[in-house]
Amino acid sequence: MPHRSTATLLPPEAAHDLPVRLRTLVNLRWCAVLGQTAALGTASLGLGLHLPLGLCAVVIGATVVANVAALASRPANYRLSEREAISLFAFDLVQLAALLALTGGLHNPFAVLIVGPVTLAATTLSSRATVGLGAAALALASLLGGYHLPLRLRDGTVLELSPLHLVGYWAAIAIATALLAAFALRMTLETERMSRALLATQTALAREQKLHDLGGVVAAAAHELGTPLATIKLVATELAEEVAHDPDLAADAALIRSQADRCRDILLSMGRAGKDDLHMRAAPFQSVVAEAAEPHAERAAERGIAVLFDFAASDGAAGHPPEILRMPEVIHSLRNLVQNAVDFARTTVWITGRWGGDAIVLRIEDDGPGYPAEVLEHLGDPFLPSPARRDRAAYEGMGLGLFISKTLLERVGAGIVFANRRGAGGRAGGARAEVTLPRATVEAPEAPLGDNRPF
Repeated sequence: MPHRSTATLLPPEAAHDLPVRLRTLVNLRWCAVLGQTAALGTASLGLGLHLPLGLCAVVIGATVVANVAALASRPANYRLSEREAISLFAFDLVQLAALLALTGGLHNPFAVLIVGPVTLAATTLSSRATVGLGAAALALASLLGGYHLPLRLRDGTVLELSPLHLVGYWAAIAIATALLAAFALRMTLETERMSRALLATQTALAREQKLHDLGGVVAAAAHELGTPLATIKLVATELAEEVAHDPDLAADAALIRSQADRCRDILLSMGRAGKDDLHMRAAPFQSVVAEAAEPHAERAAERGIAVLFDFAASDGAAGHPPEILRMPEVIHSLRNLVQNAVDFARTTVWITGRWGGDAIVLRIEDDGPGYPAEVLEHLGDPFLPSPARRDRAAYEGMGLGLFISKTLLERVGAGIVFANRRGAGGRAGGARAEVTLPRATVEAPEAPLGDNRPF
């Protein structure tokens, strides 16, 4: 469901900002230097290939110099900007292409390694930068097919592929570059979006927990201060009667009494009395749902939208409503779902609760346009790419709130299903969110009452 505040703080279209540390790329380069050196040594000494080892050493040495210069100019934990990362990956592409040009070009089986820098760039850079590096890699691979030193054995035999195999090898490199880069880019974007959405979920839950605790503190204060305030009021009333002959003292006594009443009213307005009592840590199922829906039900009434509640036991189940824990996860999730229904309803929102032996089912429906079919199966994923409701093409944050609700409910073992209504009970159209709460998880255990516990 939409949640404007968290969606604004964590927009899905935010820049692909995963800055990589300089040390990470430098360490990868050191591995490349060792690998290239080992490959040249094995090919020259072990396989008997005739290679221009001097020129190859110069190319590998360029990477060594670049690494040393990078570490000398920046601290190892320095976070590279996108421009700096692009320059490093571009250097790696050119260095690898130069080394391949000296050792057979595309006829060298290690030419497939040109895919590496592009794939690494896809996990760090934006899609535009990745496409640019991918195009540069394919251009270098094409040049290597025609411009390179031949790969020779010591007896002068040239090792080369047939033209057909060479074209196929180039095509394989091109396809591998595109597929691996696209996959890495997609996975990185999904990971980033999920991280942002989970952060928003934690923020929402922390805010709900703080509000819950704050309300409990205020309510407990009102509850505990009720007796002394009543005593002050009683004493002030008696004083007012005794000093009725003295207008000044009578006025002071009346002032004390009025200020005691004011303190009581302020405390009661900030929280419900007794909310932190042990027996109020849980409440009847319908009371928890009503508490979650209350802020948006009031807003719905202002817009002329009716919010209708219907609570009853399932067929064959006990008639008494279950007592459930007032979990911030459940309250915040239900509040999100009610907000979503109110935002898109035309005239009515139905909140239906049923309880059975093992589970409690809550269904939240509206008579709005419903969910578009193309995104229905994706509801619950963060940052949907298209609006999830037909009548709000520019509705901000769509998808994040539903993800938050789904994630928080799953934390307490609950399940949620999104669907569109189709003429249920004579109602036409609309969206439906059905929440299933396991009684074993959310139902409050029976416990004897005792003194209120301090925070």
